[in-house]
Amino acid sequence: MVRVTHVEPGSIADQVGIVPGTELLAINERPLEDFLDWEFLTADEAFVVSARLPDGAPVEYEIEREDGDSMGVELAPPTVRRCANRCEFCFIEGLPKGLRKGLYIRDDDYRLSFAYGNFATLSNVKERDIARILEYRLSPLYVSVHATPWEARKVLLNNPRVPNILEQLTRLAEGGIQFHCQMVIVPGLNDGDVLEQSLADLWALEEAVLSVALVPVGVTQFSHLYTGKSMDARQAGVLLDAVHRWEDRALAERDDRWVFGSDELYLLAGVELPGVEHYGEFSQIENGVGAVTSLRARVRDGLSQLPRLDGKRIGVVTGTSMAPLMPELLEQLADVTGAAFVLIPTENSLFGPTTTTAGLLVGADIRRALADRTDLDLALIPAECINDNGLFLDEEQFIAVRESLPMPVFPSYDFIDALVPEGDAAVVPAACSHA
Repeated sequence: MVRVTHVEPGSIADQVGIVPGTELLAINERPLEDFLDWEFLTADEAFVVSARLPDGAPVEYEIEREDGDSMGVELAPPTVRRCANRCEFCFIEGLPKGLRKGLYIRDDDYRLSFAYGNFATLSNVKERDIARILEYRLSPLYVSVHATPWEARKVLLNNPRVPNILEQLTRLAEGGIQFHCQMVIVPGLNDGDVLEQSLADLWALEEAVLSVALVPVGVTQFSHLYTGKSMDARQAGVLLDAVHRWEDRALAERDDRWVFGSDELYLLAGVELPGVEHYGEFSQIENGVGAVTSLRARVRDGLSQLPRLDGKRIGVVTGTSMAPLMPELLEQLADVTGAAFVLIPTENSLFGPTTTTAGLLVGADIRRALADRTDLDLALIPAECINDNGLFLDEEQFIAVRESLPMPVFPSYDFIDALVPEGDAAVVPAACSHA
């Protein structure tokens, strides 16, 4: 059963009388478990929906629609499948106490992997889940492999009952399912021979494995489970050597790079990031693979849209890992706009200095970075550090933080989005100028 939370006015659902609060029970007498059943079982042009109205009355709707017409309903989110592993490097295990409850949910859900690109270990899938994945052809899936050798994976996931991931992937691949895979590399556990065996195993699955990303382990000052060492520049360089070796093979044999190092791996090793052509469709950009290169390209492509901002001083808040890469971008912006861009590298006060990603800065960090900057006309902060509800990770409200600061503050993904004026509006109100 799934519950309707919203009905689009004038939609098919609205026309037949489905209202918010209606419980959708079955399609053609097949019970509905979640949004996947609804999406796939309503794909036909004609079907019967068995439902229960908010007052408890049973009802059936005979639906006929043209191919592609939306039913026009929004469904209550499903109960998320929780992770049964206890990975030492788990980000959730590295969170401090006192944050909002939703941040502590350790999801490991193949449905969210298909629908949203969340990485799942597949360690909690059952036989009926495998059958469902194959029936609905839930492809591609995003899979946290970490290691294919079974014993090494048990240690990494801290779960002696974890299934054999290679057997799972092989079975799904035989059914036509494809994967984007990630391996979080923990020095001494899944580098070296384990890494080589894992890449060889994934390579043997041929076209089923679309990409593999190597991501260095990241820890915070609260990572109480982690007993290993942080990755250093030498180790990052060794991993990149492996990436390049497998990449050369993939290009020669399949005309595809196949394996990628995350941006953080390049930054740790002190190696220049590849260009846009390296990443193809940027299939793992949400995993930090090609994010910096994509930013550079978006800035380059958007420069012609920027207005003149002569005399303005614009603060740019970023994390410590991105700080060395910013001057090149800010120089381009300054040349086109005439503004002075002031880089403000900011250390993470919540997670500690080992957490250097700009998207994990919190409200307190933004206040600390900008509270005394009366010399700025405006400031740009990473949009990634604010969620859809306008909250930072420390539950500070963006609106409250902005109102406490002496300049206008704008979240930005790529500078262009914040600096290009809408219509004839000036990007920096004259009354807010401190020049």
